[in-house]
Amino acid sequence: MNEKALARSLVAILSDLIAIPSPFPPSDSVEICRYAAARLKKAGYKTRVLARSKGVDNVVAKLGRGAPRIVFNAHVDTVGVGDRENWKTNPYKAVLRDGLVYGLGAGNCKGSMAVQLWLAEEIARRGGPRRGEVCFTFVGDEENLGPEGMSFLRDAGHVKPDALILGAQTENQMIVAERGVFWARITTRGKAAHAGNPAAGDNAIARMMRLLAAIDRDLAPKIAARVDGAMRSTMNVGMIRGGHNTNVVPASCVVEIDRRLLPSERVKSAYRELEATLKAAGEPKASWSCEFLTGTNGFNGSADGMAVSALAAAIRDRLGKPARFLNATGVSDGRYFADDGIEIINIGPGSGVAGHAANESVPVAEMVDSALIQLQAIETLMGLD
Repeated sequence: MNEKALARSLVAILSDLIAIPSPFPPSDSVEICRYAAARLKKAGYKTRVLARSKGVDNVVAKLGRGAPRIVFNAHVDTVGVGDRENWKTNPYKAVLRDGLVYGLGAGNCKGSMAVQLWLAEEIARRGGPRRGEVCFTFVGDEENLGPEGMSFLRDAGHVKPDALILGAQTENQMIVAERGVFWARITTRGKAAHAGNPAAGDNAIARMMRLLAAIDRDLAPKIAARVDGAMRSTMNVGMIRGGHNTNVVPASCVVEIDRRLLPSERVKSAYRELEATLKAAGEPKASWSCEFLTGTNGFNGSADGMAVSALAAAIRDRLGKPARFLNATGVSDGRYFADDGIEIINIGPGSGVAGHAANESVPVAEMVDSALIQLQAIETLMGLD
């Protein structure tokens, strides 16, 4: 295969994708999904654009039939531009410089999306898989940890993979294990009064401080002791809001917590553990509440499954070194399939350090490697002419 021509094709696709704004907020994925769907339909895929919520479109494109069912996925949404003055280039115009493509979403996750679009077209050009069904999905609502993208496709039965391969910034190594996550909101209530006479009121912020102290004292040490290899169980207070004026005793306070779980921990049990800690703190029952916001279990995949083995062999052949298994800091849309007993693999070009940052970039050479690695894996798993 002419690798220079491949590089030009990948850069051209990525340039098109960067030029289509798809930041969250507002999480509008209509135009970029229209672009992907048009390419896939032209290539010969049975292609649908699906949405449960207006403005959050998702593409599902299938070729072939039967098993194995290999599903590829990349999310189309990006974070926002942030402080524009920190960008050295137009974030919505791809710039190729010193072997890197710069632009918003270049690494997370439009670089992987470009690779997967090329891969889809190459598979079709070769006549499709000899056995099984290959499916390409491009979804929104990922940056929001929301339910309108891959979660919707799974719940509605639009995708039923035997193996799910997600685009991610892994420098073409693999992530097959991922922590679970849940978000919770704690609200405390009190009674407003003049700050000059605080005894006449009931300070909701002070109550929240007591609850957080109980969590820190009674729950945090237990969480910190839970370790599985490089993975750690963690908890973070990410947001706090309370009061409306300095000279008023606050009547309410809200905290939102991010809890990351080892694959062996379950979301429901971990949430009950948080609730039990709050109840034991001794605050009046009506003075606080805890609300579960969202959450999914983690997964710990096999290192020798059919898709992992095919990708590992392709990585070794292409890069000349054994494949490495990385530890995930964040969470992917693979988490919606955590309890389905399938292979879940994150792989793609770029480094996670470059994502969600001004002057985001992806190396062209890694995009080429990624395309050829994943093509070889499909040849192994499904057969191609």
